[in-house]
Amino acid sequence: MSQISFDVINARVTFKNVPIHTISKFAFKDVPAACAEFKKIPGVEECIIIQTATRVEIFTVSNVETDDSPDARRAEGKALVLNQIQDTWVSLSSLEQIDIDHFDQTLEVYKGDDVYLHLLRLASGLDSLVVGWQSVFDDIVKSVADAKSAGTSGNILNKLFDNVIRLASRMRDTTGIAKDVVSLGDVAVKVVDEKAGLDSKKKVLVIGTGEPAAMLAKTLSKKGIVFDVTSRSLERATGFSTILGGNPVDFNDVLAGFDKYDIIFVATTSDYFLITYERIRLVMEEKKKGTLVVDLSDPRTVDEGITALPGIKLLFRDQIAEIFEESVKARVGIVPAVEKIIEKELPVLSARMKRLDA
Repeated sequence: MSQISFDVINARVTFKNVPIHTISKFAFKDVPAACAEFKKIPGVEECIIIQTATRVEIFTVSNVETDDSPDARRAEGKALVLNQIQDTWVSLSSLEQIDIDHFDQTLEVYKGDDVYLHLLRLASGLDSLVVGWQSVFDDIVKSVADAKSAGTSGNILNKLFDNVIRLASRMRDTTGIAKDVVSLGDVAVKVVDEKAGLDSKKKVLVIGTGEPAAMLAKTLSKKGIVFDVTSRSLERATGFSTILGGNPVDFNDVLAGFDKYDIIFVATTSDYFLITYERIRLVMEEKKKGTLVVDLSDPRTVDEGITALPGIKLLFRDQIAEIFEESVKARVGIVPAVEKIIEKELPVLSARMKRLDA
């Protein structure tokens, strides 16, 4: 009787290799339906998808009998499965031709122990946008629950994720890496709330689509605060808002209507001043209510000269980032302890997976 063996494959696109505002192109409108489509690939028996604002990750299991032909564990078999994963991904997403042409260079693919290592790092908080972030762990737990409910996962992935969730919970509790975690967005929103108040009556704008802007958007959305988002291109703002919330607005319209906003967060990677005295002078000269502008960009992208306009208050990143940086430093000191636990647990997890049969 032939034995059953399996390949665990992780194909992913994350904020580490594509801009956050483009991740929406790789996302699936219906994750359970996407899992079901990936399961239709010959040889693919299980599928779990983790999809968040900063990553889209597919985990599949290919179960094959060792005397079957073709064998998915051979090089040609693996390539065949991976090619079909890419083709299915393209068919289910809103990728443009330029993205499809470079998909091979964009997509990260890992197998076996590399998948187990990645999951342990991700669930423990080491590979998230903010080290130790609880939302990443919660996203993993939800993804597994959804896959189980939809019947797209199975014995292999359920065992893998259940083990990873258990180990990650222990690591997060014993090391304290998840304790008092705050993002730059958390701190900025808190400071603004204390200084100007944040409520449904305030008109809020986020300028930028990078990582600092993503932290802001997550915090604002979590607090139920409605906001507009803009970037140097409307396409970027639209892609960003698709997964992080906010109403996309053209940057030229923002400059023309600068006076309608009460609170403006600027979080870009531009190397020049986006907001200057001359650009907003005419529209702001007659404004009666005050405007708070918070520049979280590094380097600064708001010219300090705008404070000459009536009612404008300006805060810079270094004025509010101290609390955030203290949190980051605390996490950095804990990272080696988490990595040490992972180094110890990885071979144990690998051995458990190898003992599984289909």
